[in-house]
Amino acid sequence: MASQLVVRACPPFRVPGQEPAETVAGLERRAGELLERTELDRARAMVPRARDDFLAGRLAQRMLAAELLGVRARDLAARYSCPQCGTGPDVSHGRPGYTLDGVPVPLLLSLSRAAGWTLLAALTSPAPGQRLGVDVEDPQRIEFGGFDAVALTPAERQAVALLRGTALLRERARLWARKEAFLKMTGEGLRRPPETLDVLDLAGIRDLASAESGLPDYLVAAVALG
Repeated sequence: MASQLVVRACPPFRVPGQEPAETVAGLERRAGELLERTELDRARAMVPRARDDFLAGRLAQRMLAAELLGVRARDLAARYSCPQCGTGPDVSHGRPGYTLDGVPVPLLLSLSRAAGWTLLAALTSPAPGQRLGVDVEDPQRIEFGGFDAVALTPAERQAVALLRGTALLRERARLWARKEAFLKMTGEGLRRPPETLDVLDLAGIRDLASAESGLPDYLVAAVALG
């Protein structure tokens, strides 16, 4: 099977197969049917809105994986990998993946959330060593003093120096989404200081337009593949 990159956005409290009017109780019921114990335990420790976003995202990710693999969502077992915690049945965070009958499935996955939306990226039949990262950002959350100094390289700060208002917030968010997508791809996360990573023209990262991602226009997103 040829490798294919699939990007999909899910609105707040929606996962594939849900009716638009399905309640939060319905979301929790479906999570109880399909998600792992470790995922459910993690959700219980969250405040209600964060819990709902988390459950919707994990359900959407599992159902997208099942769709692309042509299997039942309930037959997949989550397999997360964290640089610090390793991989195992008790790990519910880090790089997502699944197994089928104990065998890792040929699928790379990445997930990001912003403003209640979940953005999923999946790469089918990846080549050995390939990695994937995706990120979505709300420009309004980038509006705080000192952002440029702690998040942008000198070249990036120069690139945004003449921007003001909405244009400045959107460009900051665009650069931050590119950084997050790249650092998810490499597995470094924010252990690498973001002000040392220049993403203006870094190979392997591209912006995702709303027409491709399915996100509303006010959000910005990026995907990294390498």
